[in-house]
Amino acid sequence: MHSDSKILNFAKSTTMIADQIRKIKAEIPSDVKLVAVSKTKPNEDIMEAFAAGQRIFGENKVQDIAAKAEALTNEIEWHFIGHLQTNKVKYIAPFVSLIHAVDSFKLLKEINKQAKKNNRVISYLLQFHIGTEETKFGLNIMEAETILENPNYQELQNIEIAGVMGMASYTNDKEQISREFALLKNYFEQLKGKYFQNHDSFKEISMGMSGDYTIAIKQGSTMIRVGSSIFGARN
Repeated sequence: MHSDSKILNFAKSTTMIADQIRKIKAEIPSDVKLVAVSKTKPNEDIMEAFAAGQRIFGENKVQDIAAKAEALTNEIEWHFIGHLQTNKVKYIAPFVSLIHAVDSFKLLKEINKQAKKNNRVISYLLQFHIGTEETKFGLNIMEAETILENPNYQELQNIEIAGVMGMASYTNDKEQISREFALLKNYFEQLKGKYFQNHDSFKEISMGMSGDYTIAIKQGSTMIRVGSSIFGARN
């Protein structure tokens, strides 16, 4: 009986993952990318999502994303969504598709260095601080422009900017969340107009998570990062 209930529970959870992916994809615009945030989740859950058609997965710890990338199919597009230390870049450089949270020129130089070693061009997003929490990482618009105007920026041939990323405040105030997402969209448009008018690659606004992605999409998000709404509560 005990093993039967285990099988039943497993079937329920895997069905839930597939159902949730289909539900989210049905309600978001077709041009909005869904990043399934699989941090703390086992490989079995990731493969259930993969079987349901999900291809982009996000992790926030280097050791976890490296282990999962090695163990699972190379058809997965891995996004690194956490705060990345320069000494850890080398572990993800061979395979990572997009780094969401770049907030310094020093980090960019290291990503470029490791990308070059792997004969790759790695895409990245500039992370902006749009929420009220002091603990969150990210740039303001002047700091971002300082990075892009660094005389050595053009020498970094093995990186490509794909857009911007930000996290809204952890609050129930939907109007505040909406304002913060609108601010990120404004930053995107400022940078696009000033530096990237002729760069088709500069197109992504990564904002919106399980609790606020519907608000983010209304404010122009092109990429949402959803974990608990797909996989359930964090382990």
